[in-house]
Amino acid sequence: MTHRPKRAPAHAVAHHGRGITARFAAMRLAGAGALASFLAVLGPGLLAGLSDDDPAGITTYSILGAEHGYRLLWIIPASTILLVQFHLVAVRLGAATGKGFVALVRERWGRHWGYVAVVGLLFANFGTICAEYAGVAAAGSLIGLPAWLSAMAAGTLITLVVVLGSFARVEKVLLAISATLVLYVVDGILAGPVWAEVAYGSVVPRMPIDRTGWIALAASLGTTLAPWGLAFIQSYAVDKKITLASLRWERVDVIVGSVLTGVVGLAIAVACAATLHKAGVHIESAGDAAAALRPLAGSFATLFFGVGLLGSSLLAAAIVPIATSYSIAEGVGEPASLGLDSKHFHWFYAAFVGLTVAGVSVVALPGLPLIPLIYSSQVLNAAVLPLHIAALLLLVGNADIMGDARASVGALARGWISFALVLACLGGLTWSWIS
Repeated sequence: MTHRPKRAPAHAVAHHGRGITARFAAMRLAGAGALASFLAVLGPGLLAGLSDDDPAGITTYSILGAEHGYRLLWIIPASTILLVQFHLVAVRLGAATGKGFVALVRERWGRHWGYVAVVGLLFANFGTICAEYAGVAAAGSLIGLPAWLSAMAAGTLITLVVVLGSFARVEKVLLAISATLVLYVVDGILAGPVWAEVAYGSVVPRMPIDRTGWIALAASLGTTLAPWGLAFIQSYAVDKKITLASLRWERVDVIVGSVLTGVVGLAIAVACAATLHKAGVHIESAGDAAAALRPLAGSFATLFFGVGLLGSSLLAAAIVPIATSYSIAEGVGEPASLGLDSKHFHWFYAAFVGLTVAGVSVVALPGLPLIPLIYSSQVLNAAVLPLHIAALLLLVGNADIMGDARASVGALARGWISFALVLACLGGLTWSWIS
């Protein structure tokens, strides 16, 4: 049985059908070829993947490299493989049903479980939203701007783009911002790492030797494969009107976005391992890492790290509240789209504005311990992750929901094996705490 999304009022979808996506879709129908087919679906995988390299992720990867050197690099490629796997599951769900994650939870298990899913994602996501604006503040501090000013300016700009812009315009802005993350790859090269050690540390799993190492593993897993990212890519694919017919090319988008995410994360960890770990420098934030790189890797390394931090902060400061707003709107049964008419009240936009104001306000508070909040939010993401993955696998394996698009037995088996690996990582963290 095929499920179709509830039709929204006419004014609610005023922006749909316009912009770059529609133009490339028309080109594809006219036989323009593979490139047009790929460009027609480009966006969900790239944005969901690269937004994982947010300030919380940069902080986590920086600490991973600075504190543990090359030893634990393997967790980033391993997490990237899981990211590809479960982002594909989420996109498949969205394409087959036309509904986001919370909407499907609400349909399958009832509205009360839908509310539970919303509360869980809201609780896990808010610390990450604060982390994004903390990253904006850290980038601003590199040129002497106070935290409250840079966070408020960024929040205002992002809100205007998201609320007043069409889906196509918002997507183009986000894709342009994501291009700044390539600077981290340059940083990793400028740091002059020992490439043989990088290769060994990235491929050969070595277990942590203390509790801080287990925390670093869990935080890295939680920041790479974040529950909000899984919720975002499914709802965004629905918003972009990805269908099963276009799923072939959307898989390419997901794989490219996930691999780039892993490359950027690895470059950040390598840069810090090659410089800060080697020099015995301890850091507490991504801003500290940018400043500490100057005497060890040169002023260009600091500049690139800082610009990348600002770009990643702005990207994720838009996407994490968007992901949460999708979930809130779906949870209360209201339209959830970046193409809604901003002249009318919508839960989606109200949630986005509320989350943005709250995140900016928290970061602007003087003396707030932001770094423990950022790092803890990633561990919390890892703790919530198994529940989200289990729900995804149960949904994608349900023939009543998926129809002919139901996942195969082999795909489900691979999914549950990956689920067990995630639990094993969290089990190691738990054991390190109680032992």
